[in-house]
Amino acid sequence: MMHVYVLCTGYIELDRASMVSDLKPGQPWTVPVTSFLVDHPRGRLLFDTGVHCQARIDPLTRLGPERIKRLTVKSQVGDDVVPQLARLGLTPDDVRYVANSHLHFDHCGGNEFFPGATFFVQRPELEAARRPGFVPRYSPSPIDFDHPLDYRMIDGEHDVFGDGSVVLLPTYGHTPGHQSLLIRDGKRAQVVCASDACYTRENMDRDVLPNVLWNPSVMRESLAGLRKLRDQAGAMMFYGHDPAQWETTPRAPAPVI
Repeated sequence: MMHVYVLCTGYIELDRASMVSDLKPGQPWTVPVTSFLVDHPRGRLLFDTGVHCQARIDPLTRLGPERIKRLTVKSQVGDDVVPQLARLGLTPDDVRYVANSHLHFDHCGGNEFFPGATFFVQRPELEAARRPGFVPRYSPSPIDFDHPLDYRMIDGEHDVFGDGSVVLLPTYGHTPGHQSLLIRDGKRAQVVCASDACYTRENMDRDVLPNVLWNPSVMRESLAGLRKLRDQAGAMMFYGHDPAQWETTPRAPAPVI
């Protein structure tokens, strides 16, 4: 039997208009940062590792002066991946695989705590992240991902356990190699973790993109594909940073499924 758990791995305050581009700027709001733990009979997969605990303690050193002009880390003690795993009685050594949706600081900040795991990252994502100055608005920090870890670059869809139940989906656009997570019960799409391919339900329902993106036309195609999984295949969609959804989401140690 497979179970899925939602972990709190940080909170960030930023301008709402950065996530929903047709809104008027100047509306600060605090959004959750989430990770997902898939407990599969063949091993455990962690999807995203959240905000590094140092970003809460010393944001200037960890994030740099430009980032802290745009956002504020609002995490509390325990709002990071290692203590969140402990809520399930787990340590990083219990995680076989880690998949980063993309390599922004709030999705890979805890990578360094999983030296024994195999990491799945889309090839264009890792290559872009390692290329300085690739795109002005794509600014991963090496401090978050550039560690001696077992990175496996994948191209397109990847069936993690080989049985079709846990599949990484390319959802490029927010970054050059963004990916989302599809969890199936048999052939039925049951849960989709969209990450930043869709920040909030509002993005999907109103078909409006964020301001923070790499390629708008590619991202719009990815958003349409996710909407099809939700509206036609009946999947439960977890948006990347949706405060309203977070209020009603079961959190570890309670499972989602």
